[in-house]
Amino acid sequence: MFKKFTPKEDVSGKSKVKSSVQRGIRAAILEQYPSLNPYIEELMPKKEPLILVKCHDRINIVMVGERLLFFNHHDGPYYPLLDILHTYPDIMPTVQVDRGAIKFVLSGANIMCPGLTSAGARMDVDLPVDSPVAILAEGKEHALAVGKMVMSTSDIKRVNKGVGVDLMHFLNDGLWKTKSEV
Repeated sequence: MFKKFTPKEDVSGKSKVKSSVQRGIRAAILEQYPSLNPYIEELMPKKEPLILVKCHDRINIVMVGERLLFFNHHDGPYYPLLDILHTYPDIMPTVQVDRGAIKFVLSGANIMCPGLTSAGARMDVDLPVDSPVAILAEGKEHALAVGKMVMSTSDIKRVNKGVGVDLMHFLNDGLWKTKSEV
């Protein structure tokens, strides 16, 4: 999604949102990530204005001050940026790919089912289709990507072929390199 993202070309507008919209976004994020509740005030202070960055293809990026926090696509679920996920690693469910899949994930490829069912991979939680998920790698400490389940974990184990996770944001993609240039 953000493989070739550049702020100059992809950002169509940026605006402060009204406090009612800010409360709605904050509530939606807390509903989706309840374990973020103790940290929400430091992440999204009520007194600081929330800025919504509108991008092409109906992508919205939520930022506070100069820090990019979350994004969503077509008003769907919110996904944390990887630096947020590295700071608060337990806010979303995870899947782990084997070592062989790392170079493909870091080049922006979707995650195939065999990369999630092989010896070094893990899927500990039953996840339905369209669930946001953090992607860890065998032998690595931090998440290397954020994605959306294309198949449920039980279907991935049963079928073991095709795309299992649609990649949304990964290390060194355009959004990762952007940080606060938006």
